[in-house]
Amino acid sequence: MDHASALPASPGHSLVSRHVPAGRRAAGRRLIVLASLGLAGMALYQILTTAGVIGGGFETWRPTLYAYLAWSLALGAGQVMMRGEAGQKALFVLPAVLFTISMAIFPTVFGLYIAFTDWNLSSLAGRRFNGLDNLYTLFQDAYFWNALLNMVFYVLAVLVQYAIAFALALLLNADIRARKFFRVVFLLPFMLSPVAVSWMIGKSIMEYRFGPAATFARFVGWDNPSFFTSPWIARLSIMAMDAWVSIPFVMILLLAGLQALPREVIEAAKVDGAGAWQSFRLITFPLMLPVSVTAVILRIIFELKLADIVINVTAGGPGGATDTVSSFIFREYRDRSNVGYGTMLAEFYFVLIVIFVTLLLALASRWMRKTT
Repeated sequence: MDHASALPASPGHSLVSRHVPAGRRAAGRRLIVLASLGLAGMALYQILTTAGVIGGGFETWRPTLYAYLAWSLALGAGQVMMRGEAGQKALFVLPAVLFTISMAIFPTVFGLYIAFTDWNLSSLAGRRFNGLDNLYTLFQDAYFWNALLNMVFYVLAVLVQYAIAFALALLLNADIRARKFFRVVFLLPFMLSPVAVSWMIGKSIMEYRFGPAATFARFVGWDNPSFFTSPWIARLSIMAMDAWVSIPFVMILLLAGLQALPREVIEAAKVDGAGAWQSFRLITFPLMLPVSVTAVILRIIFELKLADIVINVTAGGPGGATDTVSSFIFREYRDRSNVGYGTMLAEFYFVLIVIFVTLLLALASRWMRKTT
């Protein structure tokens, strides 16, 4: 009996010793609730003041920012009070959550408010609520739907980029001379800014009077080598420049996937008499499906944001043939100073992107389960 006190504590006793008292948990919940009510009240008061519903109020949103910082501190302290050691671990995640709220969620919600207002910076009337007028204008805007249709062509061009990138990845994965040199060379376009590419290629090399591409086109028989006056030629030229910048990104992902493939399977196929095409079709391509789907989806997401090359080279012309939704929204802000309608366009396009990418991920997952 004298040695009983020297025995190690049981796991149950250890858990009980770390148990958070009920009063402390209740105090933590009250702290979070009070801080949340204070933040909501401050934000609501500022919103009503900004909308002109009530008079007075603060001139800026700075008090709401201070309330948000106080709520963040209260949230962290409340988590520790309620959950003890688990709350202390949650503090390491809390900064990322708060940053996402302030830099992603809040601008989206605030933009949704702006989307239902008539706000033109060139007008002296200022911002006023106009209900669904911007949405009605959007549905009747032929230029927006033309830009959205152009995005279909740009997204379909990703499949061509993927095929070229896969061929380059297979080439660079083979045992060829100067393989490391060619890997660096093929990655050079990806290191350049799209703005620099648009000026270097679109405004210089493809310039219709003195550009090297136009000079070579005249040499082979094209009398008027203008790359950006015909709608389809302009669209294909933009696709070519975009592909030149983007193919290295897809290529490096596919090359990493090829290098991770099990060599034993490929060698066994060669021993069994499989040729190069059979090995690719029956072994390499199926094993590369997860990497391929990831690369294509990432590239489609980047393609949906295409704007810089179009803005610098064609500004959407000729007649909107090369316009993207992002470049159209940019011109709505810059040229027309129409903040309310431009924000409605951005919010509507954001919803379309979320729906499209969600469906794309679901279809890709179902297709991979059937083929693998």
